[in-house]
Amino acid sequence: MAATKLLALLLQGLILFSVKVHEKPDEAAWKRMEEREKEMKQEMTHLMEEMERRSRPQWSLVPMIQQQRPQGQIITAWEAVLFAAIAGVLLLLFCLCWWLRKRCPEADSARTKEDVLAISMDEENEEGRALEGLEEEKLSDMIFDRSIKWPVQKIISRRLVVKGLVDKLLHNLRMHLSNSFWPELQNAIGVGSGFEGWSPDEADRVIYHLLLPLKPPIGHRFHLEPLGSRQQIPGRDCRIRVELECTCGGLKALCFLHRPENQMPKVLDILCTNSYLDVAKLARWFKGLVKKAWVTLLESRHYEMKVLPDSQTSCLMQLKSHSGDTFMLDILFGVQQGASDIFFSSPPRADSNTPSTIWAESYLVAERKFFIQIAEEVPYGSYHLKCLHLCTTIMKGTVFTPDMIKTVFMHVLNTTPVSGWRGGDCLMRMADVMRYLHYALEEKQLDSFFFGNANVPEEIILPPDFRRSKPPNLFAHLVQDQAAYTEALRQFEEIEEELLERVIPGILKEEACMELCLRSCMSAPGD
Repeated sequence: MAATKLLALLLQGLILFSVKVHEKPDEAAWKRMEEREKEMKQEMTHLMEEMERRSRPQWSLVPMIQQQRPQGQIITAWEAVLFAAIAGVLLLLFCLCWWLRKRCPEADSARTKEDVLAISMDEENEEGRALEGLEEEKLSDMIFDRSIKWPVQKIISRRLVVKGLVDKLLHNLRMHLSNSFWPELQNAIGVGSGFEGWSPDEADRVIYHLLLPLKPPIGHRFHLEPLGSRQQIPGRDCRIRVELECTCGGLKALCFLHRPENQMPKVLDILCTNSYLDVAKLARWFKGLVKKAWVTLLESRHYEMKVLPDSQTSCLMQLKSHSGDTFMLDILFGVQQGASDIFFSSPPRADSNTPSTIWAESYLVAERKFFIQIAEEVPYGSYHLKCLHLCTTIMKGTVFTPDMIKTVFMHVLNTTPVSGWRGGDCLMRMADVMRYLHYALEEKQLDSFFFGNANVPEEIILPPDFRRSKPPNLFAHLVQDQAAYTEALRQFEEIEEELLERVIPGILKEEACMELCLRSCMSAPGD
């Protein structure tokens, strides 16, 4: 009888454990469960004492343990089983109580934070959510995880590896170049979709782009000479003139300006064409440094590094671990515009017809800061990135490039209240993106995000003329090319049809199934 009660108490304890794990009771219910837990412990203690007292003449545990047994006598199997069972029950209850007390206060903050780059969840905003809101988020989580192939965890882990390796490589190079007259290498900045967390590519095909800011060496200065107007896409081009500065009387004894007899290597001779910084020559020089510096790193024992010849204006590298894991990174070069977040940079894929002394205006750093800022404000993690990933994935292979969709998305993201970026709002936000894109397509006008935009977060530092300049038009080519415009309209209609007939119904159908299953599992008997 006592054993039966003991098993019944154990079953009740497991039920109580299940309730605590799967539900989040209110304060009164929580206190009642704690009181019941104490009562069960006391009752179980009494039952164990009773079982020991009744059975002591035959197989009492304590006397048998204390009794001096003849050498070689073995405890009976029944005694061992009972002792192990009681010890196991006590240990199980102790572990459950400890685990529950540790887990429950942290239940709302247990999700993984997804931007080492600062893409994180604001946990304080979750404290006031009702049970229904919690279950809605769980449901949306499951829908996204199953409906959207989003290799975010692999991308995050790889970008951490990439950033760490590049930081160590650059530290090594700076030590090698110290006290020299070569350009100063600053800290690399992870940019683009791989570091922002929404890449439309599969994890194994993502190229991790890093911008390497350059500063002129001692005795030199960079003079930026912008070309053309703001109406160019992606922005103004620029040439970077390298000029000599007087260093007479400075810390460096050499002055190339007033003492031309100095024979130290000069940036003008090695890295320039007609006094303008040549990105192709710069890339060749940097690749040579990388090959020599890599073998001195401890990481070279774990990764096989190969500098690829595919890019003439950047340093494209392939890393392969001993386990066979391979990933790509591309180091771009950039010269900062004043103290702003705008750079003149070497494009990832330079046009062969463009002179290598031409640098393109880049907004990659500003875009990265924008996504970091948004991640700190949205209340439900990174659903906005999942939505952007889905939009760019659907439009992959069309005339609407990821940069175009990203621009549309940033406009929508910047004008929609942050509370509207919950998991369950994805379809509405997708509708907003499609509506914005359709309007821009009809008007043949898609404004670049950072120009003439008073809503750009203040944390993003822009050159003074940006806020008052007319934004460049990313759809300018559609104004002049009617055939391209007709094709863009046709592809947009196909995307709309695909969304209406397959993608959205599929998500809604799965959402309905998930919700039905979830409600069925959570419904208590008798409800």
